[in-house]
Amino acid sequence: MFTDQQIKNILEASKIITPEKFAKLEEEAREGNQSLQSYLIDKKIITKKKLYEEAANYFNISFIDFKNQAIQKSALLSIPEPIAITHNLIAFDSDDHEIKIAAVDPEDLEIFEFIKKKTGLKPKIHLTTPANIKEGLKQYRQAMESEFKYFTKGGIKSGKIISAASKEDLKKAAEDLPIVRIVNDLLEYAIFEEASDIHIEPEEKELVVRYRIDGILHNVMTLPKNTQAGITARIKILANLKVDEHRLPQDGRFKISSEKYKVSFRTSVIPTFDGEKIVMRLLNEKAQILSLEELGMQPQSLEITKRNIKKPHGMILVTGPTGSGKTTTLYTILNILNTVKVNISTVEDPIEYRIPHINQSQANPKIGFTFANGLRSLLRQDPDIIMVGEIRDEETAEIAVHAAMTGHLLLSTLHTNDAITTLPRIVQMGVPSFLIASTTNLIMSQRLVRKTCLNCREEYKLDKKTVELLKKQFNIDTTLSKLEKLKIITSSQRNLESLTFYRGKGCSKCNHSGYKGRIGIYETLEITEEMANVILKNSNISELEKQAKAQGMLTMVEDGFIKAKNGDTTIEELVRVTKE
Repeated sequence: MFTDQQIKNILEASKIITPEKFAKLEEEAREGNQSLQSYLIDKKIITKKKLYEEAANYFNISFIDFKNQAIQKSALLSIPEPIAITHNLIAFDSDDHEIKIAAVDPEDLEIFEFIKKKTGLKPKIHLTTPANIKEGLKQYRQAMESEFKYFTKGGIKSGKIISAASKEDLKKAAEDLPIVRIVNDLLEYAIFEEASDIHIEPEEKELVVRYRIDGILHNVMTLPKNTQAGITARIKILANLKVDEHRLPQDGRFKISSEKYKVSFRTSVIPTFDGEKIVMRLLNEKAQILSLEELGMQPQSLEITKRNIKKPHGMILVTGPTGSGKTTTLYTILNILNTVKVNISTVEDPIEYRIPHINQSQANPKIGFTFANGLRSLLRQDPDIIMVGEIRDEETAEIAVHAAMTGHLLLSTLHTNDAITTLPRIVQMGVPSFLIASTTNLIMSQRLVRKTCLNCREEYKLDKKTVELLKKQFNIDTTLSKLEKLKIITSSQRNLESLTFYRGKGCSKCNHSGYKGRIGIYETLEITEEMANVILKNSNISELEKQAKAQGMLTMVEDGFIKAKNGDTTIEELVRVTKE
């Protein structure tokens, strides 16, 4: 779909309507809460095909209609189906030098550059309609089904009878060219889209592939059921798993390297009713470690964190649910502390990123190398700083507290909803209050929110329905009071209806989601002398919260509102990640 400005330029260049008439139609579309393109087509000002034909003239490229154009199978399959679906394009012809692409967005330059590098051919862009692309995408299914006749003939028909297939049959399926191509495309495109996970999910009649991008799962493609055995076997071979084991869960790992990236795929396979489900976690080993500022901390939280990581001993705990960026925060802190003057050792499960000059150990509970045992062993290695992947049990908690008490700086994570509830959680693990008060320096809780796409960001005001919802979800008066105190808003702006927020309209750069990338929202609870005294009294949650408020702790919700007000994220994202 074209932007309003592009439509204006196209229609004015073709002299279909006058600027005055266009301004009136634009206003009518806005009042009707409808996109300009849809409004013009609904009102029969212009047909969809005519709009794209005139757009082709405006962009000085050819218009293509697949009713009069055959699609070359080799060209079609040179571009992975996920790319074709996500970016609304089709490769329909190619020769030794050039690949012809039909697209609905001729300015999606990033994907054209990706295609050029992948195929080694120069893309020649043609414009076409979304309906043409939809028709063209059907060719993928036809081409794929013709390529997989081997599987139906060979007896590996579905996950239901996969146990009857021999190890040799499965290995042969895994080496079949169409299977290798599909798996390679799925992995390569996941790297390109910066996905954090790939889900390959068997259903009764098909195989569904989904990517988790910026914390949200997206359908990528649906494959014929008879590809399931080959794809599962191929991934098992890559991850060095047992190809003919279908009854038990398996875990493995493999890497893909190139000049531009080095990505590790942590692979988990588990049996389900319709076959084996596969989830691959992508870990970019070439990813640069961020600074605390780049993580998105507010100045107040930043100052507290920097002050506490300089202390020679004590505990720094980072909390939040799985996938909230805790490990990234810990690695960022370790990178700051990583100097020749200190010995840093870790015990992790798994080791997600390699950091030079840090001694990283992989926990392995199967052989008795647990977090507790690993931490106990690390204490004999003359460490200054220790990082434990997670405090999961009483034994690990006890050793961690004693390590912090005996002159070590200890960093770790816990699964709690916020900073305050971490304190009673450690007490539940059997650690006395006086030890928590004397050894804990800082508790940081966090979530990840999607960032507003800067390419299509627009201002807007909240409607009454959203305001009412927010008032039910959050303590708005307290939040606005904190924002005023921090000079984010003025006293005259202390009502939600008057505040300007931002959201993404959706464009090719963000796959029309309105979001691109993620940023953290944080709360940092410093264990001051006053807070330590409250902990010593075995105080309840409300008393701990009262002291945290008295020492000016910025909550995650307040941090989120600041980021929404500044246009870094949206109110909708804040509600999504912080709702109970």
